[in-house]
Amino acid sequence: MPINGTDDQIAAVRAFNRFYTRKLGVLDQHLGNSPFSLSEARVLYELAHRDDLAAKEIGNELGLDAGYLSRIVQSFDEKGLITRKPLPADRRQYQLCLTAKGRQSFAKLNLSSQNEVAAMLAQLSAGDATRLTQAMATIQAVLEQRQSQPASVVLRSHRVGDMGWVISKQAAAYAADYNWDISYEALVAEICAQFIKNYDAAREHCWIAEVDGEPVGSIFLVKATDEIAKLRLLQVEKKARGLGVGHALVEQCIQGARERGYSRMTLWTQSILVAARSIYQSTGFKLVKEEKHHSFGADLVGETWERDL
Repeated sequence: MPINGTDDQIAAVRAFNRFYTRKLGVLDQHLGNSPFSLSEARVLYELAHRDDLAAKEIGNELGLDAGYLSRIVQSFDEKGLITRKPLPADRRQYQLCLTAKGRQSFAKLNLSSQNEVAAMLAQLSAGDATRLTQAMATIQAVLEQRQSQPASVVLRSHRVGDMGWVISKQAAAYAADYNWDISYEALVAEICAQFIKNYDAAREHCWIAEVDGEPVGSIFLVKATDEIAKLRLLQVEKKARGLGVGHALVEQCIQGARERGYSRMTLWTQSILVAARSIYQSTGFKLVKEEKHHSFGADLVGETWERDL
């Protein structure tokens, strides 16, 4: 079989791989200061960002040996990090989902990883940091193979019946994913009721995301003060995750706040909501406050994020 690439190119790629794995410390027994190996961390990442995955899917995507993946899954199960249930189509295969404890473990691991990378970037000048991240983006763009075109996402304004849909989907999703109790449904219902009752079209809005005409997500822009807008109730259905729906909703909310004359945006979220936090960070929000609290039947860490417009 012919091999493309010169000897020098092959050597350069292999040298970079050795350098970068040493730089990130992934040759250590555990990733950073966590109790997880790199492979375990990757499995946690996939489960945190994509719901109800089959173990076989994870193994195929990460290139993990079936026996090795089975040991990881067994370890996670024993530690209470995941739930697993047989697939209806093939009861030899299991559908995996993170428990609330599993999401908390990933949130802690994710924060530690972010801090390590931030510390590495802090040693560079602004120009060097930009060069580094641009080079990384180039590597990813060159090597990544697009398998399919993303579904078309349409964002529309709210209409009659949407508030009931938002309340139902929010309550069911957080109960299933994080074991939050019915008090969260009461909070969402109150937010939606106040939004409709006091709706000011010049200053507030709700967007519903649709894929093929079916609602799959929502977000609210509400007035906090004359200068500050508040982002609330970001939600994306499981079937639409990975399509860029959440990012599109947040970007639309930011643009909507600018168009309505606000100078700043704020939002309140929880540390365990890893996917949402990633979107907020990528769209320019900064974490400004953390506070432990007990709400919705769970011990949580509330976070306030803000950004200028």
